Amino acid sequence: MEKYTVPPATRIGHIHLKVSDLERALKFYRDLLGFEVTQMYGQQAAFLSAGGYHHHIGLNTWHSAGYPPATQQGVGMYHAAILYSERKDLAQILKRLMDNDYPLTGESDHGVSEAIYLNDPDGNGLELYWDKPAAQWPRNAAGQIEMHTRRLDIEDLLNTIKEVNNNL
Repeated sequence: MEKYTVPPATRIGHIHLKVSDLERALKFYRDLLGFEVTQMYGQQAAFLSAGGYHHHIGLNTWHSAGYPPATQQGVGMYHAAILYSERKDLAQILKRLMDNDYPLTGESDHGVSEAIYLNDPDGNGLELYWDKPAAQWPRNAAGQIEMHTRRLDIEDLLNTIKEVNNNL
């Protein structure tokens, strides 16, 4: 097979999730995470976005209404990742989750990014993260990126909100 390289401007455009209860999923993605509904398909599907895009997240109950949550074991998606453009935005959603007592499954500093992990109400894994500037990415002597998984300094991340407020 001939080698093929995906074009560098290629992006993953959206995720479309099967959920068991559309209203419960909307309370999470719309009301807690803050995505805006761009279109509803009756009581069976919804499309949500950030910033007016047609959709970043699709939710449907077409084949999953009333079914139990996704399991940790077995094949399937490990998690979907939502990229925030600035560190303060990640700090703000973390504070919102904490203020609403929403359980996190983890948090990490990967060298190239900082991330918090959680499951949606249907057990779908989510990573909420921001990328550090490329100049700060850890690299080896050959210049290759060397990601790692270390403890995220939650207090320092949350202090970003205070710094932004102090600069207003």
